[in-house]
Amino acid sequence: MEDQNKRPEPTRSELEILQVLWDKGPSTVRAVNDELLKQKDVNYTTTLKLMQIMTDKGILKRDESQMKHVYHVAEAEEKTKDHLLDKFIDSVYQGSAGKLVMQLLGNKKASKEDLDGIRRMLDELDNK
Repeated sequence: MEDQNKRPEPTRSELEILQVLWDKGPSTVRAVNDELLKQKDVNYTTTLKLMQIMTDKGILKRDESQMKHVYHVAEAEEKTKDHLLDKFIDSVYQGSAGKLVMQLLGNKKASKEDLDGIRRMLDELDNK
């Protein structure tokens, strides 16, 4: 569990980069920056520096076998999101996933499809 707490946590800007890489797969800095530009004004050198920092932190890996370096995520998307969600639940909801779900359903109008999916998931959990 101690190892879990030592994992580097991505900043908000780093999460934006991760999202691009999760969506697009391994990419150059230019490709990531081009995707980020669709969302907000961001400088290429800023994206480059962030991706270098993320590589130093172990969040990204860099393939240097070609002239243009290609970056990819070091850890599976699901694993990263699970870790961040666990830390969030522990720190904000005292470890109670139920409190988080209750607040989510109470604060935000869930679509019929969302509710149907939640019901199916609960049914599957009951049947285990």
